[in-house]
This record gives sequence, structure tokens and C-alpha cells, in this order.
Amino acid sequence: MLLKKLRHSFDPARIVNLCFAFVLISSTLLTWREAVVLEDAYAASQQTTLDKAASALDRQLQTGVNLLLFYRNSMQTAMQTPLAFDVLNNVQHDFSTVRQQPFWQIDVDARRTLALNGVGDDFVRRHPLLSRDIPALNYEMTAALEMGYMMRLSSVYPVAPERAMYVSRAGYFLSTSAPPDTDDIVARYQRIINSSWFSGQSQHNNHERNVRWFSHTGDKGAYVTASIPLDHQDYWYGTIALQFPVVLLKKQLEDSLTDEDQGEYQLYDSEFRLITASTNNDAAPEAFSEADRHELLQAVAHETTGNLHLGSQFVSWQNLRHFDGVLIRIHSLSAGLDGDFGTISIVIALLWLLFTTMVLLSWMVIRRMVRNMYQMQNSLRWQAWHDPLTRLSNRGGLFEQAKKLTAQSQQTGEPLSVIQIDLDHFKQVNDRHGHQAGDRVLAHVARLIENTLGSADAAGRVGGEEFCVILPDSTLAQAKALAERIRARIAAKEILLPKGRTLRMTASLGVSSGVADEMTNFEMLQSIADNRLYRAKRSGRNQVCASDEDQDSPSQ
Repeated sequence: MLLKKLRHSFDPARIVNLCFAFVLISSTLLTWREAVVLEDAYAASQQTTLDKAASALDRQLQTGVNLLLFYRNSMQTAMQTPLAFDVLNNVQHDFSTVRQQPFWQIDVDARRTLALNGVGDDFVRRHPLLSRDIPALNYEMTAALEMGYMMRLSSVYPVAPERAMYVSRAGYFLSTSAPPDTDDIVARYQRIINSSWFSGQSQHNNHERNVRWFSHTGDKGAYVTASIPLDHQDYWYGTIALQFPVVLLKKQLEDSLTDEDQGEYQLYDSEFRLITASTNNDAAPEAFSEADRHELLQAVAHETTGNLHLGSQFVSWQNLRHFDGVLIRIHSLSAGLDGDFGTISIVIALLWLLFTTMVLLSWMVIRRMVRNMYQMQNSLRWQAWHDPLTRLSNRGGLFEQAKKLTAQSQQTGEPLSVIQIDLDHFKQVNDRHGHQAGDRVLAHVARLIENTLGSADAAGRVGGEEFCVILPDSTLAQAKALAERIRARIAAKEILLPKGRTLRMTASLGVSSGVADEMTNFEMLQSIADNRLYRAKRSGRNQVCASDEDQDSPSQ
């Protein structure tokens, strides 16, 4: 019986099958590795090419951002400390004589500064966004004239935008491209204040008071406009704007293409509307299908740069630093196969087919078994210690880390701090918006917590909407300060829900700290932090409690 078993174990067919299986697995792994390396190299080459085009476009648009910031700072300084030149004082007198007219123009010195073009008091009173009843109106007009000098000088700069403007809510504007005649002033001012780049700079629409970008069709074609609000003493006086013609951006993209490059660049605005493309002929740019567009939108929303396979297209994208939009590079499969990467890919594929056809049946079985076992092992190991939704440690994984950190605290004598976090009114999110929205909120909060912690800290999800943070070598004051940063970041961030809805969340936090010894361990610190968390909830939520006394008492 024993000899029969030994003979069966050394059966030549089995040995041959094992040898072929080893060859098949080895060749498959080697081929797969080469394919991954080749794909990474191809993606890197496409991304490098895209980076060059994006950098060139960014340099062009950075001019507008720098000019806008320079203009705004100059006007704010001029309003703070206005000059006392006679010519500027005369402007105030001229304005008082023409402000009742339906339209007017004050041209102080056409050789140096820009003219002020305005509408009458009746027009201003009829529009809810406009007002002349402000104490610093005279200072604003003199500051606008001072900026007119700078706009006139900067307009000759080789890479300057086509048009620079300052539009006041007091019923006037100045522009490097003046109206063709004074009769056009009212119509042009009406178009300006109705435009999104002007009204979009109100405190309601632009809380951060930063540069905003808008794509639109103007009186002379398509433009991309960069605008920034002018505020002084918490009042929005007007908007400074620079306009780039789309044809200039199109030429910039076409100049980025080499003779051998068969790709295409497409520039989209913040709402993913096509602005222009680098087509070298009169053909329309290649459009995405609805499904591809949706997939690309999802990817762009989560990553500032990356690449994606969409059917027979390889798409790379990158968000521009100085423009609220994204630059996309499209490379077709046929173009990729014509290059060196395509030739190498075909050779590798043929070699792989040559090996795999020799032992197809055994290869399929062995490959499936090895791959499934390997994936299952990794998946089970990861799932044993992590929460799949938030990708933080689960309760078991966190307690495992707590053991190590507690032992470390016992050895070093350094304090160990614990923060318990619970989202306020989370059940209402699930009830009102659905569990999908609730999952998105949990994942979002987990990222905020993880990004706030240091490399030595540990965080985990220990309940439905409850999180726990362990801070080694951290005092109670330090842990409380970190908890406050977490609370502030959660409260400040607006969460995008499905169907374009947004939501803001708050959290209540409890903090405890101590040196681990025979009487003090992680479970005890967590229990104290949990009690303080519920004290924070009872005190009104959206706050940090680090004491067992009233909130105004010093932390213990």
C-alpha cells in the first residue's frame, strides 16, 4: 500500500502537469509585471505630456491671477490712503455734475489713465445690486482712476489679457477697451452687471472672496473671465475682471502638440462644460458618450490628476492651479498602437499567448485557484482589522493598536490621550437623505480625521457614527486642541451628496488623558472620554469636552 502511494506521488503525468503549471504561472506573472510596468510607463509619458501643456496654460492664466491681486491690493490701499492730487479731486466735482444724466463719461487724461463710464442715478436706484449711498464713494472713484493708470500700463505687457475692467456697484466702470461711443455705455453696463462673473462676486456667492473663473460669450466672441471682488471695510464696492479670449487658449493648446503627437487637449470649466480644444482642423472636438462622461466626472471629482481607460480612448486629466477647471488629454488606442508602446505591447501579448496555449486547461484552473486564494487571503486580512466603508481601523484593529500604545506609555511614562467622536444628528441624515448619503458622510468625516492626525496616532470607527482616536505622548491640553481642530474641520466642510445636494455636519467630542499603569488602561480612558462626549452632547453638541465639570471649568 505504501509503495502504491509513493508510486502515485511520483506519477510522471503529475510531475509534467506541475512543471507546466509552474511555467504557466511564472510566464503569466512575468508578463503581467511587464504589462503593468509598460502601462505605468505609458501613463507616465501621457501625464508628462499633459503636465507640460498644463504648465504652459497655467503660466498664461497666472498672469491674470497676479494682475487681479495686484489691482485689488492697489485699490484697497488707494481707498485707505487716497492721494490729494487736484486732478483726482476734480473728478469728484465732475461726477456731481453728471451723475443725474442717463449716461456719462469722465475722461481726466486720455493719454495716461482710462475714462470712467457711468449711468445715471435713476438706473442705479432701479437695480437692487447697485447703490451710491456709501460714504467712501469719492475715495472709490479716485482709487479707480489710480488703477486706470496701472491698467493702461499693464495692457502693453506681451502676455496680458485682452481686456481689464473695474466695474463698480455705484453705477460706473472703466475698461482697457472703451465703448465705441458713449451711447453704448448703458447697454454695456447692463450686460456687465447681469453677467455671472460680476454678480458671482457678492458675499453670498463668494464667501472666500477669492479669484473666480467664468466662461461665457461676450460682445466679441467667447471669453474666459477671471474676476475678484473689491472689498473695503466689509463692503463690496465692485469687481475687478480680466478677460482672456478663448481663441488665445485654443492656440496655447495647439502649440503644445508636436508633429508626432496624435492626441487632443480639451479644456473644461468648473461645471465640466467644454471651453475649447486643440483640434488642428475645423473638425469638432471628439465628444464623450453619456456613460463615459459620467465615469470621467466621477474620477475628476475625486482626484486632481489621473488617467482612465474609456473604451478605445486613454484619457488623462489635471486640474489647473490658476484656473477653476480641468485640462484633459485624449489619446486613442489606434494612435497608441502606432507608437513604441504599442509595438512592445503586441510582442508581449503574442509571447504570452504562445505560452498559455500549450497548457490552456491546466493554466486556467491553476491561475484561478492561485489568484482567488491570494485575493481572499489579502481581503480577509484587511477586513479583519479595517472598516470597509471608512477604511479606518475597526474596533478589533483599534484595540490591537491600543495594546501597543498602552505598553509604550507604561515604558516611557508619557501620557496617552483618547478622543471619542460622535456625529450629531446622524440618524436624521439617513432618514432624510438615505443610507447612501450617510455612508458618504461617514467616509468624508473619516478622511478629515485621518488627515488631521500625525503619523504615530491611531484612529478607528468603533460604532455606527462613532470614532475613536488614540494619541501617544499627548497631554490633555494637546489632545483637546487636536479635538477642537477635528471639530472645526468637520463643521466647516460642506459635503456633496448625490443629485447635487450639500450638507454640513457637526460632531461632539470627549477627551481624556493619563499615563498607563496598573490602574489606568485604554478601556478606562475610553470610558472617561465617552462620558465626556455625552456631556458635550447634553451641553448643546458641536463642542469638545475635556473635563467632568462644566464646560467653562479648566480641563482635568
